[in-house]
Amino acid sequence: MKLYYMPGACSLSPHIVAREAGIDLQLVKVDGKTKRTEDGADFLAINPKGYVPALELDDGQLLTEGPAIVQYLADLKPASGLAPANGTLARYRLQEVLGYINSEIHKSYSPLFKPDTPEATRQERKEYLRKRYALLESTLATHPWLLGEQFTAADAYLFTVTNWARHVDLDLSDFPALQAFQHRMLERPAVQEVMDAEGLARRATAAA
Repeated sequence: MKLYYMPGACSLSPHIVAREAGIDLQLVKVDGKTKRTEDGADFLAINPKGYVPALELDDGQLLTEGPAIVQYLADLKPASGLAPANGTLARYRLQEVLGYINSEIHKSYSPLFKPDTPEATRQERKEYLRKRYALLESTLATHPWLLGEQFTAADAYLFTVTNWARHVDLDLSDFPALQAFQHRMLERPAVQEVMDAEGLARRATAAA
């Protein structure tokens, strides 16, 4: 399988899940500006959505959207515990958290990466993110991982998006449990391997 990725982007999440599960992926780097892959292919012809992650399956089909991809990968290796069994309440809890991160955290960062975003909008989004993170802080203050004692695909997703905070001057220093979570993530060998593979610095502070 091929994972189309951009270093440090949301594609980092399925990359971590695959490494945690012991799944070998062929990595194909995408240039976000030119929409070309590292071997010169037109990424828009591969994925008309134009963004990563995109997972090309062995039969040639393309799977997009991070929450779907991480569940697919986790289900290939159920013994990994990266996703609870389908049909269980625990699985719906995983989907609940993935949906929350996707809609409330991930997408709220988008305006902060745009240089032409008005300052008022920028500040509003930062305050919104802090409110959304407050709920996750309360969870992480009592459990090491988002679903409790078991590391899951949701943790890989939260780690990925929270790493963006320092790039947009979002101060999360008021969330000690979140910062401890980020450092716990970086202690995992699979996460270290993925960060190295993507050429990313091994820094996981949640503070700006």
